[in-house]
Amino acid sequence: MNRASLDKRPTDVARMFDDVAARYDITNDVMSMGQDRRWRGQVLAAVDPQPGEVILDIAAGTGTSSEPFEAAGAKVVPGDFSLGMLKVGKKRRRDLGFTAADAMRLPFGDNTFDAVTMSFGLRNVEDPVKALAEFHRVTKPGGRVVICEFSTPTNPVFRKVYSEYLMGALPRIAKPIGSNAESYVYLAESIQAWPDQQGMAANLQRAGWDDVEWRNLTGGIVALHRGRKG
Repeated sequence: MNRASLDKRPTDVARMFDDVAARYDITNDVMSMGQDRRWRGQVLAAVDPQPGEVILDIAAGTGTSSEPFEAAGAKVVPGDFSLGMLKVGKKRRRDLGFTAADAMRLPFGDNTFDAVTMSFGLRNVEDPVKALAEFHRVTKPGGRVVICEFSTPTNPVFRKVYSEYLMGALPRIAKPIGSNAESYVYLAESIQAWPDQQGMAANLQRAGWDDVEWRNLTGGIVALHRGRKG
């Protein structure tokens, strides 16, 4: 297992998600106590997909995060570098254009998408700023990026309780549901090692995005960052 404090080798991370693909959605739903569905709704509102727009949903996993964009009338491309996730997603939704895609080397031309979004995947990328720059490259001028990622709770007392839950309870909850508990130890460590809200905003600006802003969800457990391509 490649710990969050070490370099994230893409093949290791992809293999980890391959291992948990079959039960990934239900495990997330249980561990977040249903909050993941609310967070997806907030992402949908932030992206604000319009009929006819083309949206890249990177780290889409099994496509659960992509479905609302398609339902809103946009053309969505669910991308992921875990073939296990893509296979599960394709069984669920054969009509969606699942695409094998590495966030740091996207297989798309410049200025292709009206919006790029990524939920709970950027912290698993070896070089997040490089990925954000790739998102910028494939986005049309005037287009937008929306990143939903775990962040830093704003209340110090709650932050301590949350940290103890991540490192102690999360792997124990994952195991009986049927997922690889060791994978969730890595995921917990990756959340703790991730930059706070201001740090994430700085990364977006470093990658070339303008008008960067964020909004905290669930007390800062999650932050929704947005930017625009000038």
